Amino acid sequence: MSNQRIDVHHHFIPPVYAQAMKEFGLDLSGWTIPEWTVEENLKLSDQERIGCNILSITAPGPELLPSKEQQARFCREANEYAAQVQAAHPTRYGFFASVPSLVYTEAVRKEIAYALDELQADGIVLFTRYGKDVQYLGHPDFRPVWDLLDERSAVVFVHPTHPMDPSQVNAALPQPMIDLPHETTRAACDLITSGIMRTHRNVKIILSHAGGTLPYIALRPAAMLPYMPMKSASTYRDMSGPEVTQAFIEDAKRFYFDTALSADPLQLRLLSEFAKPGHVLFGSDLPYAPMPAIRHMNSLLDEYEEKNPDSIASLSTKSALELFPRIRRHFSS
Repeated sequence: MSNQRIDVHHHFIPPVYAQAMKEFGLDLSGWTIPEWTVEENLKLSDQERIGCNILSITAPGPELLPSKEQQARFCREANEYAAQVQAAHPTRYGFFASVPSLVYTEAVRKEIAYALDELQADGIVLFTRYGKDVQYLGHPDFRPVWDLLDERSAVVFVHPTHPMDPSQVNAALPQPMIDLPHETTRAACDLITSGIMRTHRNVKIILSHAGGTLPYIALRPAAMLPYMPMKSASTYRDMSGPEVTQAFIEDAKRFYFDTALSADPLQLRLLSEFAKPGHVLFGSDLPYAPMPAIRHMNSLLDEYEEKNPDSIASLSTKSALELFPRIRRHFSS
């Protein structure tokens, strides 16, 4: 059981985001927007034995704002706020920098460089899709962004945004309960079949919520794609059937996975068997998810770690320290 967790799925609400939600409307997911302060966040983190939080803005983030210029200003202000929090508490906080919608290629590349070079961000947060035309992360227009991320060997935290159809199944099922994990699965399969996972191997991509349903269903598309006409539209077009299946699974296993709201023992066992060593990371989903739910998940994770101390899922702190060198320096000092 880890005494000092490193939380890679930990949101914050900087003043610029709170103001944007007041001005342009609330999130479509149906989730309540929480209050957030450093002081209160540290108290909750201590209660849950979280030694370091890597902060990120959740969806829709800068896409609330209608123009490229507004989104760029939003991201700069949010990232500088996160950097101030990190500087004030270097052992307790890191952050994934926000960027404008990926449809604004040069603005995104500019903010990535600034955040990594000037603000010492620990990585970049991206959402599962962008734009009115439903462009998932593997879209050809986004290649220049991935090229830069690959060049920088960046860590990318992928968080789901609301599905294409924002309506709820019913009033008792807001999107975060079941829809957002499916959105993550769609984005992951898009990154695989578009070739990003194969051609941009220096990027380390973390999938939220245990990868959605990817570990559970990966073999289904991997086994079907080689024998269907749409194989010609994938990165595997020149491979034979068995080669496609093997390559798809290999690419799927290159992802990292966080455990946010995903600590059912069955999930953890499957994830530990599916993921590569060092590729399972702790996540809480603070402060959006209800605290009783977070505490229940963390208690399940504690029980699993006690029974399975050598499981990949039980070694999440060690895995995070290997992935984030800045945090490793501060965390061990």
